[in-house]
Amino acid sequence: MDLKSKIILISGPTASGKSKFALKIAKKLNGEIINADSMQVYKELNILTARPSKIDLKKIEHHLYGFRSVKKEFSSGEWLQLANKNIKKIRDKNKIPILVGGTGLYFKALTDGLVKIPKIPIHIRNKIRRMQNNLGQKKFYYKLLKIDPSVKNRIDPTDAQRSIRAYEVISISKKSIFEWYKKTKPFFKKDQFIKIYIDYPKDELINKIYKRVDQMMKDGAIQEVKDFLKLNLKSDSNIFKVIGIREIKDFIDKKTSMHDLKQNIVIKTRQYAKRQRTWSRGHMSDWQKFDTKALSKFVKKL
Repeated sequence: MDLKSKIILISGPTASGKSKFALKIAKKLNGEIINADSMQVYKELNILTARPSKIDLKKIEHHLYGFRSVKKEFSSGEWLQLANKNIKKIRDKNKIPILVGGTGLYFKALTDGLVKIPKIPIHIRNKIRRMQNNLGQKKFYYKLLKIDPSVKNRIDPTDAQRSIRAYEVISISKKSIFEWYKKTKPFFKKDQFIKIYIDYPKDELINKIYKRVDQMMKDGAIQEVKDFLKLNLKSDSNIFKVIGIREIKDFIDKKTSMHDLKQNIVIKTRQYAKRQRTWSRGHMSDWQKFDTKALSKFVKKL
């Protein structure tokens, strides 16, 4: 396989071992790694976002990890711009760009192009988020369907993030987000990408999630959240989507036990992994999907 002109994309549900696999590929192919996880860009949350360890970061050049303060919002548009710059920089060194993460929207922006939607005023954005929060996702989704029927069968009813985005877009532009998608052009050609999706049998992934949560506690996740809470960010900030923040806060406030804390994080992580899998079925049909054995065989062929 001629890899000189390729861009390798690695995705999969949370706890599937994407970062370790990316490291293995980067060593074998003389590549460098670019983060494609929306929460691993933040510097204050290292443990909860499962950012690569300091040791791993030294083994291979990594880009776009832990460089942004949680005090500032970070958009997919900003990520795409920085990712494109880093892809060029890596290629200029005759190395292979390897993008790894679990944020489907980032990969979609890279492979399909970014939708150039008019900027949403912050007061409109906050108003819609409050509406979704007050109604709950189920009622909010039905409300969205009334003003934009085209989202049916294209946005999962449980996908709050994409539902809110679709509502924002039609509210400000009077056009469906899918009308904007039609005008989008990608920066790279389709055949430049090698798309790898790592997945495991459900029981195996659940076991990995339990182990990850235990390790997070040992690594100091509680202290990390204590330090984070001192920043006094608004509770509706996007960063509070990081699994573990609210659960650990409840533990700090003595509302839950350590056992319940771990269980709550495991449950939330399993739910998130399920949403990621749902996304992959709807948006990653052209990705090569691998379990552990198939992945090992694939690596040997490279």
